[in-house]
Amino acid sequence: MASKKYVLTEKGRQNLVDELEQLKNVTRKENAERLKIALSFGDLSENSEYDEAKNQQAKDEARIIEIEEILKNSTVLDESDLNTSVVNIGSKVRIYDMEYDEEMEYHIVGSTEAEPLSGKISDESPVGKALMGHLAGEEVDIEVPDGTLKLKILEISR
Repeated sequence: MASKKYVLTEKGRQNLVDELEQLKNVTRKENAERLKIALSFGDLSENSEYDEAKNQQAKDEARIIEIEEILKNSTVLDESDLNTSVVNIGSKVRIYDMEYDEEMEYHIVGSTEAEPLSGKISDESPVGKALMGHLAGEEVDIEVPDGTLKLKILEISR
């Protein structure tokens, strides 16, 4: 099975590297200490502290594997080469929502960096996917679960 390819900004890659370092060098030791303390309570069959520590350890190890996979299968976007005439990953897009009569700004990022509440949307999200490849001045109809969004691209920048 082919691995998924990821596109990251330099900041996004660095955030993953930092998180991986934290998980490997700090969190693993904290988990080991929690397990050691939980084991000292005795009977494991009714030891909720032990179960909780094991579950947290499993989540953290899964996240380590996930981050390593992303870093191994990613390319870093050179934002200085970004073409601002067309929407692409790394673009900041100022749009006008024709239905709600409001302007918004989105930063189109790879799926691992998406933070919709802070304006970072994935190139794989319905809005991000629909905006990709369009030019400033174009109107884009986007099918979303609530119906159709009508957006006009006002500006594309880095």
